Amino acid sequence: MGKIVLAALLAAVAAGAQAVEAVHEKVLDNGLKVLVRPDHRAPIVTSQVWYKVGSSYEYGGVTGISHVLEHMMFKGTTRHGPGEFSEIISANGGDDNAFTSRDYTAYFQNLAADRLEVSFELEADRMRNLTLPEEEFAKEVEVVKEERRLRTEDNPTAMTYERFNATAYEASPYRIPVIGWMSDLDAMKVEDLRDWYRRWYAPNNATVVVVGDVQPERVFELAEKHFGPLRPESTDAPKPRAEPTQVGAKRLVVKAPAREPYLIMGYKATRVGEADEPWEPYALEMLAEVLDGGSSARFSRNLVRGSEVAADADASFSAFTRLPGMLLVDGTPAAGKDIAELERALHAEIERLKTEPVSAAELERVRNQVIAAKVYEKDSVFYQAMQIGRLETMGMDWRLAEEYVDRLAQVTPEQVQAVARKYLTEDALTVAVLDPQPIESGTPRRTVSGGHHVIH
Repeated sequence: MGKIVLAALLAAVAAGAQAVEAVHEKVLDNGLKVLVRPDHRAPIVTSQVWYKVGSSYEYGGVTGISHVLEHMMFKGTTRHGPGEFSEIISANGGDDNAFTSRDYTAYFQNLAADRLEVSFELEADRMRNLTLPEEEFAKEVEVVKEERRLRTEDNPTAMTYERFNATAYEASPYRIPVIGWMSDLDAMKVEDLRDWYRRWYAPNNATVVVVGDVQPERVFELAEKHFGPLRPESTDAPKPRAEPTQVGAKRLVVKAPAREPYLIMGYKATRVGEADEPWEPYALEMLAEVLDGGSSARFSRNLVRGSEVAADADASFSAFTRLPGMLLVDGTPAAGKDIAELERALHAEIERLKTEPVSAAELERVRNQVIAAKVYEKDSVFYQAMQIGRLETMGMDWRLAEEYVDRLAQVTPEQVQAVARKYLTEDALTVAVLDPQPIESGTPRRTVSGGHHVIH
C-alpha cells in the first residue's frame, strides 16, 4: 500500500511541475542574476530580491549589522522618503516584507501580476540609492535592541539556543546570532552601515526571483530597464571560517527566569555538496522526520504519549545550508519528570536508530508525509520563489529543488542507520540545559515598535 501511495505522490509532484513552467535564467551585464518561473494558475506574482549576505558574513564588532540594514532599507532613498516603499506597494494592492538569516537577506512583494514593474522600480532604487540618514539609524538601532531584549533576553528558550550556538561552534560564523550581540549594537555607527551596504548591496551580489503569471522575456526587459543601469561592486567572498572537528562532548547550563526547564542537543553534521556521500544529507533529513515527523513519529509516540517523559520533543535538520550545520533535538520534560530523564530518553531513541534499522513500512510512511508536504508547497508561488532564491543565494544550483523529492524517495533504511552511526556521536554532541530561575512578579512585558520585519 505504501508504494502505491508513494507512486501517487510522485505523480502528483510531476503533475504540479507540469502546471508551472521551467525556470528561465538571465544574467545582466552588471552581474545581477534574474530567475523567472511562469505559473499562470492565478493572476498574481511574487517578486523577491536576495542578497548574498547574512549574519554568517559578519565578524566580531559588527554582529547584527545585516539585520539592522534590513530595517534601514525601508527608511528612504534619494527618490522616496522613509516608509514610502511599503505605502506604494500597499497602494498598488500588494504586501511586502523582508527577512535576515545566517546565509542571506531577502526582500519580497506579492502583487497582482500587472504591478510587477512597481516592485522592480522600488527595489532597483534602494539597491544602490539608500540615504541612510543618521537620525533614522539612531531610532532604528534602538528598535533592533529592544527586539533583541524581547525576543532573546526576555525569552529563556531563545537565550538558551543563542548560548548553545555560541558554545557548539568554535570557528564557524554560525555561532553569531542573527540579531547580533548587544555590545555590538550599542557600538554600531551609521558609517559601519554605509560600508556594509556599499559592499554587499550590489547587483553582482544579488538575485531577483519572480514567480507567477508573467512572461519571462517581459520580466527580463523590466529587469534591464530598472536594474541594468546599476553599477556593480567589487565584492570579495567572505574568508572561510571552517569549523574544526569536535573532539569531545560539550555541555552548558543557562540560568534564567523561566517556568520550566528546557534541553537542546546538537550533533555536528554535513550539508549538500560537502558530504562524503551525496545521499547523506537527505538521509539525515529522513532521520529527523522518523524522530519528529508528526503525531505518529517516534518522539511523539514513545516519549510524549508512551512513557510520558516529555511534554514535547522535536528534531530538525536542513540539508541546504551555506556551511555545515547540526542535527538538533530539543524538548521539555513532562510534569514530574526532570531534564536527566528526558535526556536519557532522547539518547535511547537515537541509539535505537543506530542498532535497529528503521522498518521499510515506517520509512515509507514518513517519506509519504514529507513528499505530500512538497506537493502542497507547489501551490504557492511565494514558496516556489523561496526555494529558488534560497538555494541560489547559498551557492547551490536552484535545480536541486527539482531533485529534492526524488532524493528523499531513494533514501533506504540502511542509509538512515549509517548516518545515525556516523554523525550522532558523543564526540560531536553539544548539550545545553535551561535551569529555570524564579520569575519576579510584576515584570513588565516589553513591546517592540516598528516591528515590520521578521528574522528566519
